[in-house]
Amino acid sequence: MSSCKHGHLAMQFCYLDLALQVLQSAAGFYIGTADREGPVTRESAEYFPTLDAARSALERGGWTQREQP
Repeated sequence: MSSCKHGHLAMQFCYLDLALQVLQSAAGFYIGTADREGPVTRESAEYFPTLDAARSALERGGWTQREQP
């Protein structure tokens, strides 16, 4: 489980210091990073079925950090 507030993959692979946020794709909601142009990284291994579930996981650190993009 992760409780970091900035994207690990965004920093490691893109050299960007971006805040974590809840994003949505066709697969569901996830924890990731985005810049002005759109999504940059999917940081969470999990997809969440609802926006509320993803927000709760982000707030309490109840998600698993992906190690590779």
